Amino acid sequence: MTHFRLPDTFLWGVATAGHQNEGGNSASDTWFLEHTAPSLFREPSGQACRGYEHWAADLDLAAGLGLNAFRFSVEWARVEPERGVVDPDSLDHYERMVDGCLERGLSPLVTFNHFTAPHWFAAGGSWTAADAPARFAEQCDRVMARFGDRIAYAVTLNEPNLEQLLQAGAKLPAEAEALKVQMLAAAARAAGSDTYASANVIPADRQDEFQAAFTRAHRAAREAIKARRGDLPVGVSIAIADEVALPGGEERRDAKRAAVYDHWLREARHDDFIGVQNYERIVHGPDGEVAVEGERNGMGTAIAPGSLAGAVRYAHEVSQVPVLVTEHGIQTADDTQRAAFVPAAVQELAAEAGAGTPVLGYCHWTLLDNFEWIFGYGAQLGLHTVDRETFQRHPKPSAKAYAKVVRSHREAMAGPGSS
Repeated sequence: MTHFRLPDTFLWGVATAGHQNEGGNSASDTWFLEHTAPSLFREPSGQACRGYEHWAADLDLAAGLGLNAFRFSVEWARVEPERGVVDPDSLDHYERMVDGCLERGLSPLVTFNHFTAPHWFAAGGSWTAADAPARFAEQCDRVMARFGDRIAYAVTLNEPNLEQLLQAGAKLPAEAEALKVQMLAAAARAAGSDTYASANVIPADRQDEFQAAFTRAHRAAREAIKARRGDLPVGVSIAIADEVALPGGEERRDAKRAAVYDHWLREARHDDFIGVQNYERIVHGPDGEVAVEGERNGMGTAIAPGSLAGAVRYAHEVSQVPVLVTEHGIQTADDTQRAAFVPAAVQELAAEAGAGTPVLGYCHWTLLDNFEWIFGYGAQLGLHTVDRETFQRHPKPSAKAYAKVVRSHREAMAGPGSS
């Protein structure tokens, strides 16, 4: 197998998120929505993977794979469970995680908001409130003040374009969209507020409003982070499929890109990098999306290892900044698919980097089978299973496959040249 030489500074990591792993995130908007009737969420997150308790063991798992980076999020709802009330124990916890990463040779990649926000924030207008950028900037500032000197990369927002991507691809049926609206209305009543909103369950008619709001929040966060540490690389991560056109499908492909990705890719021109989160390839023909033949993932699309390289190429072409793969993986209960998919995708990513696209690193989503939002525990993307009763972690064959890829590339990086 040909290895394309990656830079010595290349980051090999796994990506995780607070609410999906930690458990008991009861002051958050997502927790509130999980317990609202009706709810779009298949089941409550409950104890998730009990990652808040087992964080050190999880860092050991990551280090044991030979990785040198670990992406995690700081849960705003834990740090500021009530408006204006900061919990110092939560900041202590995340500081221990940062130091734990460094002790294990893992660069801490910190996401300042991975969808979840405090309940009080969601009931007070959420991201569209006039003071939302200032409130988020305050949160970023307090996190930076505590341990910003020790983190390697800062991601302000996770996938602020996710809802556009879901709606452009008709990923949610009409009845799910209706249930979303009913859930948010019920949550507002239960909270005693005029409105209730959360970052990854946005009604279709509020997409433009939220895009503008997320943009204001991202800029305010970037400014707050840079004010504390000007040399810290800051960016936003976006959900991006590899959009491919067959002859005659170019106009449809370009319309999809314009509607879902281009706003954020242009915004990223003011950032230090763009975070790319890729899970599938979409093929456009003259009459719409084309179902490609071949083995399928749990999202229903054909498995395409080259989709990551294609998404990275386009993201860089438009943004003109380096790319950090902040998430990439495959939803499947068949781990043999994952074990084959990851090495093939990484090889094509390395080839893309070899062709000149600046790629800073690769983070696999995710370390553990976890709470996958509205799908609950029904979707598996982890390198390890988690026993839902004992919370013991067990490696899958894909964990070994990823570790082998990382080891071979890191050995090539350390050698005199590509092999």
